[in-house]
Amino acid sequence: MRTVVATRSGFAAVPVVAIGAALGVVLLACASRYGYHRDELYFRVAGHHLAWGYVDQPPLTPVLARVGVAVFGDSALGLRVIPALVAACTVVVAGLLARELRSGRGGQVLAAAAVAVTAMILQAGHSLSTPTTDILLWLVIATILARLLAEENPRWFLPLGVVVGVAMLNKYTVLLLVVSVTIALGPVGPRAVLRSSWVAAGAVVALGVASPNLLWQWHHDFPMLSVASGIGGDDGVQNRLVLVPMQFLIVGPPMAVICAVGLHRLVRDPALGFARCLGLAYPMAVCLLLIVGGKFYYAFGLLAVLLVAGAQPVVDWARGRLRTGVVVAAVVLTGVVDGLLMLPLLPVESATVSNAVNPEQGAQIGWPELVAAVRVGWDAVPAVQRGTATIVTANYGEAGAIDRFGPEVDLPRAYSGHMSFYEWGPPPDSHTGPVLLVTGSDQHGLTRTFHGCRVVVSIDNGVGIDTDEQGGAVWLCDPTDLSWSRLWPTLRRFS
Repeated sequence: MRTVVATRSGFAAVPVVAIGAALGVVLLACASRYGYHRDELYFRVAGHHLAWGYVDQPPLTPVLARVGVAVFGDSALGLRVIPALVAACTVVVAGLLARELRSGRGGQVLAAAAVAVTAMILQAGHSLSTPTTDILLWLVIATILARLLAEENPRWFLPLGVVVGVAMLNKYTVLLLVVSVTIALGPVGPRAVLRSSWVAAGAVVALGVASPNLLWQWHHDFPMLSVASGIGGDDGVQNRLVLVPMQFLIVGPPMAVICAVGLHRLVRDPALGFARCLGLAYPMAVCLLLIVGGKFYYAFGLLAVLLVAGAQPVVDWARGRLRTGVVVAAVVLTGVVDGLLMLPLLPVESATVSNAVNPEQGAQIGWPELVAAVRVGWDAVPAVQRGTATIVTANYGEAGAIDRFGPEVDLPRAYSGHMSFYEWGPPPDSHTGPVLLVTGSDQHGLTRTFHGCRVVVSIDNGVGIDTDEQGGAVWLCDPTDLSWSRLWPTLRRFS
């Protein structure tokens, strides 16, 4: 029997789309500043090795990297057109979700604007990463789920299954959303939808869509479990300590107030009784992350749902010029502060402060300079030995930088045991010459693996910004005692 709930209002398409478009323009205007993010350099190479899976991720983000390079050019801008478009679409979906949660046109507009200025959306929309698409898909899932629960129409489980399956091809953390909502449906309902055979049908569809990647993981002994173990083990204590306070920072303190209002509305508003599970799912997800030691941003999709839900009560409160001004000022202030911290707006020489708060800023700085240092190291290799010499890096960012900028200075390819770069090795056993070792500030024990290593040149980004590579070195080491095929398994690293 269909439950009678408050009707949906019309969609505020023009202002909501305009906000999304404005966000996209801002992101594209910033896209060429600083340079590639280390993860983008990795995804770019992964896009040249297309597969149904990778050691640390499903295939969707590398596919987007491949498309971005092919369509928009092999540059930071080329890789970042798609994230900007995805962020713009995320804002529009936020407006649609607000409509499903019975917000009027004003509530939809505020929901779109509030989501657009959050630190997480700005970061994910600026550079290509797995959260880029993950946030959009979580909001799409929440929108479909809201319609399903409002109408108590279990046939919506089929499109829901499709989107969940696509989300699994991007990032497995969507299972956190599925588990949290399923658990929340138990105490607050509506439980009737779970008794439908359409639930099983949706699950089959989701698994069917994700099955190529799941099979890849199975055939490769589930390397994602090793990666997840590293996240929850090596960084688990730190992740738990910062999880709760970072929930406020990734939306901005003023928007956190709207999130609190949204949580209260979802739990207490009778007109949204059908969506109460979405409110309960967020604290459920945070608790699960505290248990497993997951990263603070994994639950941002549900935090964005609270932000969307809280927009309409704030609009209702902001009657009159003064209160409206307060709300507008809060959104604008959040956008300015988050923009300065998340986007490359400052001159690169002045990025020290923003980098101290957001190290992802520094992860975009100094890659051409690193490759120039590697070229100096390569020149130190005797010319007669260069044909059998090998470049090895400590992490995928360094290897990705050499792949991108190395050909411009006549460097050969680099090898690394980090994440999926391990799968793209080892060097040929015919490489019996010296080893040029590239390490950031953390050597990961590589200088103990190789022998006779001496520093040829230090790595300096030229602007004094603290990064993982700043203060590192290029080392010239003796030839290996073992063949590369035998040595390679000892260099594998999942973190």
